[in-house]
Amino acid sequence: MSDYFFGDPFRLEDLPLPRPAEGYAVQYLGRDQLLDRRTRDFLPMRHTDLNALHPSFFSASSAARRWREAHPDVQPELAIVPAAFDAEARRHVLIYGVLGVGNAPPGFAP
Repeated sequence: MSDYFFGDPFRLEDLPLPRPAEGYAVQYLGRDQLLDRRTRDFLPMRHTDLNALHPSFFSASSAARRWREAHPDVQPELAIVPAAFDAEARRHVLIYGVLGVGNAPPGFAP
């Protein structure tokens, strides 16, 4: 499995995000689920016991890799995504950025 199987490594502070991300999460694409750090399985994003934030891209990538190795017959699409925990709503949120002219990476041409 490639080191970049779950996407190219990125640093949260380098992304043009509309609100600060607190960590990295492993998203099960096509489902409303994130990889829980305690159970090491996917739980719904609104699950009250979900603990999905990883301190680094590599920590999240390692967790995703371990899950894939423990479930060789399942081949879901997984992604490492910026995330935060909304204390008021008591749930995890995924944070998506929008590239624009003023915040596009070098060499980006729309």
